[in-house]
Amino acid sequence: MILALCIFVVIYILMLTLQKYRPWIALSGAAVFIVLGLFGVYEFSPVQALSAVDYNVLLMITGTMGLVTLFIESKMPALLAEGLIARVPNVKWAVTVLALFAGVVSAFVDNVATVLMVAPIGLAISRKLKISPVPVLIAIAVSSNLQGAATMVGDTTSMLLGSFADMNFLDFFWMNGKPGIFWGVELGAVFSCIALLVLFRKDKQPVSAKVETKVTDYFPTVLLVGAVGLLIVSSFLPEPSDAVLLNIYNIRSGLICMTLCIVGVIRACMQKRSFATLKQVVKDLDKDTLLLLFGLFIVIEGIKTAGVIDAVADLFYNFAGDNPFLLYTLIVFASVILSAFIDNIPYVATMLPVVQSIALLMGAEPYVFYFGLLTGATLGGNLTPIGASANIAAIGILRKNGETVRLRDFLRIGVPFTLSAVLAGYIYIWIVWGG
Repeated sequence: MILALCIFVVIYILMLTLQKYRPWIALSGAAVFIVLGLFGVYEFSPVQALSAVDYNVLLMITGTMGLVTLFIESKMPALLAEGLIARVPNVKWAVTVLALFAGVVSAFVDNVATVLMVAPIGLAISRKLKISPVPVLIAIAVSSNLQGAATMVGDTTSMLLGSFADMNFLDFFWMNGKPGIFWGVELGAVFSCIALLVLFRKDKQPVSAKVETKVTDYFPTVLLVGAVGLLIVSSFLPEPSDAVLLNIYNIRSGLICMTLCIVGVIRACMQKRSFATLKQVVKDLDKDTLLLLFGLFIVIEGIKTAGVIDAVADLFYNFAGDNPFLLYTLIVFASVILSAFIDNIPYVATMLPVVQSIALLMGAEPYVFYFGLLTGATLGGNLTPIGASANIAAIGILRKNGETVRLRDFLRIGVPFTLSAVLAGYIYIWIVWGG
């Protein structure tokens, strides 16, 4: 077990220090565990390693990213955002509404893609009103991170939780007779919007905006909405007894997203009589995240086989004892702090089996701990500029446009936004699921 733990620690440190090479570090770590299995150090075969990969999650991410590319190209997000801004009285409300809109979109679209959709609108409005775009884009970024935890397709971490805990799309809204994590995220969104209104309380310049964007192709919007609808419908499908059908059933969410993406790409290529759309979809695909997850699935299965997961669970259990509230609090706020500095994808992927083992030791339902983990890890990234990919993307856009983003500029918005959202979600989840 010590060897496996040392290998994992080295892998994690390398991923933190050499972020550009994270996918290759994770894949190399996976290869190390497979080799150790071949030499008999652990009972870990190549078949077991490949079986540990969650292909449903990988397919969902790939398909959703493709749909998002088509959705952005259709200009529908820009049209919706302009329509909202045209209905607000001043800058304070314009920034808050734009951030809220980014959050709503992010509940169904990748966070970075959401920033790429909404940021140009924020820049345009800032230029027109002659205000700094820095706080506007930071508000958009942190809001998109918040809502990523609301649904199963909102963020990679949500997909990881849904697959690991065998949750379907509707379980994020209502599960086991109780309201799901979605409502905790929305409660956090309400309090964070209040925080934004307070932060921008002095920005009362009137807004005069028009809806100028024209959408000529509504098919990508239909595909995206259709994906959500089919994910809901697939939640009600009974589990088949046939082995082949069961394998298809287990990746049904990924197949839905991929099929609709392929349909959209083929249609666009036929309309344009070129492969430009296909090339754009492939270009926009986050290959690093896909490779990172592929390697991490194998690495985590490797340390689980070696007994590391159970040992870490024992440590948490010994600290918290039989007090589930203390453990829940530890998971939430440790996740907030850690996710402020490290990527939440490998963190959540590592912690899910740990949380499951702790719940088994306590003899408790794991969902309160799952939701606490997702809340802390997703929202914690908003504490710092490097805590989430959406933050990095927003700052990159600002710098390309000649803006300087200081640490205090980010903290001024990120800290109150995060604390208000986390505390609201923390209290809600414990009241609903902690009993």
